[in-house]
Amino acid sequence: MKFHLKKRRIPAVPIVTLIDILAILLIFFIVTTTFKTKESLVKVNLPSSSEMEAARDEESRVPLALAEDGSISLGDRNVPLETLTAALEEFRQSRPNDRLELKADEGASLGLMVKVWDAANRAGLEIGDLPLRILIED
Repeated sequence: MKFHLKKRRIPAVPIVTLIDILAILLIFFIVTTTFKTKESLVKVNLPSSSEMEAARDEESRVPLALAEDGSISLGDRNVPLETLTAALEEFRQSRPNDRLELKADEGASLGLMVKVWDAANRAGLEIGDLPLRILIED
């Protein structure tokens, strides 16, 4: 008696279809990802103007934010006014290519803004290099 033995198929993983699925998933994740922009820790309501023309500055700058309650943030950390000069000097030395922008809340006092500009001058920054952001109404 002769038995006929079937040849056993070698199991295989269809790698081509897996690559297609991975490519589609990669495209999906890239398209649906939202990129987070760095904002200051202090909540700032910028004053608005309807009479000024908007100047588009494409350069991204590190915010130096002044809140209504007098708190100050440099980038992503809070800085007391007493140590602002040292923090600005450290910023200028550690990140010489980055530039600052002053974001002052509409309720922030003018005296605080002048003290911040004085600290910037003591740290070696030019006032012309520290623009004040104002929200322009369209």
